[in-house]
Amino acid sequence: MHITATFPTERGPALMGTMAKHFGHKIQVETSDTQARLHFAAGTATIALIPTGLHLAVETPEAEPLDTLRGVVESHLLRFAHREDPQPLDWQPA
Repeated sequence: MHITATFPTERGPALMGTMAKHFGHKIQVETSDTQARLHFAAGTATIALIPTGLHLAVETPEAEPLDTLRGVVESHLLRFAHREDPQPLDWQPA
């Protein structure tokens, strides 16, 4: 199962870094200049920089943990981006 969403922001690099650092205390995280891959027990989340903000992808081998993992990633991003008055993300099947 694979879903994606975009998050418009001018603070993409800072938000990606905050997410990677936060989750890096708990799970394996791989980072580069343009993306962060978060390796959860239930699946993988990728946060990639795009010109207009962030592109997020969540992938799980089964449907059941997909919503939980999406919720974890989205809730943390919205909390870290609170100064931008963020709106819930529009997730789409990939």
